[in-house]
Amino acid sequence: MLLAEIISVGTELLLGEIVDSNAAFLARELAARGITLHRKVVLGDNLNRLAEGLRTALARADLVIVGGGLGPTDDDLTREAIAEVLGETPTEDPALLAWLEGLYAARGRPMPQVNRKQAWLIPSAQALPNPVGTAPGWFVQTGGKIIVALPGPPRELQRMWREQVLPRLPLPDHALFAVTLHTQGIGESNIAELLGDLTKAANPSVATYARQTGVDVRVAASAPTAEEARALAAPVLDTVRHILARWIWGEDDDTLAGAVTQALGGRTLGVIEAGSGGALCLLLADQPGFLDAAVTVDHARLITLGLTPVTLGSVGVVSEAAARELAAGAREHLGAEVGLAVVTATAGEQAGQAFVALSAENAENVAHVNWPGDPAQIRERAAVAALALAYRTLRLPQPSGKAGHA
Repeated sequence: MLLAEIISVGTELLLGEIVDSNAAFLARELAARGITLHRKVVLGDNLNRLAEGLRTALARADLVIVGGGLGPTDDDLTREAIAEVLGETPTEDPALLAWLEGLYAARGRPMPQVNRKQAWLIPSAQALPNPVGTAPGWFVQTGGKIIVALPGPPRELQRMWREQVLPRLPLPDHALFAVTLHTQGIGESNIAELLGDLTKAANPSVATYARQTGVDVRVAASAPTAEEARALAAPVLDTVRHILARWIWGEDDDTLAGAVTQALGGRTLGVIEAGSGGALCLLLADQPGFLDAAVTVDHARLITLGLTPVTLGSVGVVSEAAARELAAGAREHLGAEVGLAVVTATAGEQAGQAFVALSAENAENVAHVNWPGDPAQIRERAAVAALALAYRTLRLPQPSGKAGHA
């Protein structure tokens, strides 16, 4: 078993100014190749703390991946930290220096002298070429351990990982097979109850994760070959699919918006949003069936889109009646075959309340959701609730009825 740890470097990551997407990418890559990841750590731009973090990780892991800190400035300290921990002195590599100078010359610019540190190497390190940046990586082998230093920009890190690091790693001689099932309309604890002891097994493993669009269920198995891993996971995967069939809307890279598009079956979709600020439109933006949309909180404009003055005066915009009228209005006034509406309040006494409705030739449905949260959370949840309602209704058309609870 190859044990790994990830160290993400950067004060901006430590303070939350930038989200650490690199560690998530690397974690998925390691899992897919049967490498066991035990820890992920974020450290600021401080030489002593970086060196201490490296020493600790090397004492526990076979593979330590350091992301970031390979820039040219004084606070880019990954190279210095690795050299200090290994007791080696960095020197300028002539080939790297010539490559760097060539990059700047090709752009008609002289290379700033601070960039010379990006041409450093220590005796234990191999340089990892960077075709899309100025920061070469390091591949270091020491005492049976491996340190990989990668640049911080995700585009550079991901390409270097795939093209330069993976071919050099002593990958385990076993494979991982995993499928992630996406569900909607059922809570994580309810899924755990339904799956019972399946979630307690180690191989194959079954794990649940709460996500923006519902709850994901990941079934994974490891074995000497991909075929054996797939065969090992197959009966458990079939069982989970059967148990959760009524709530599953997709797998792996599927999106809920994409599932709605499939359920549309070639029909066009019109959307009216009142109070959700276009959150639903953003989720649908790349979908081919998305025909037209209106995003407004202006009462006069909503009346032209199908909201009746009677409804506005009696129960207001954030109501079941308003959602139904606007869903029908999306068909009539936007020229779509299917209308989808979301009305929500992000402030005031109704904050967190949302109604979503769908109108089609042979199907109509409405749902009420009520979650606390800040305005961004409320808009996001309302948009997801609208997609979930659309998927359920279009997949299994049902007659109109009273508002349900999503």
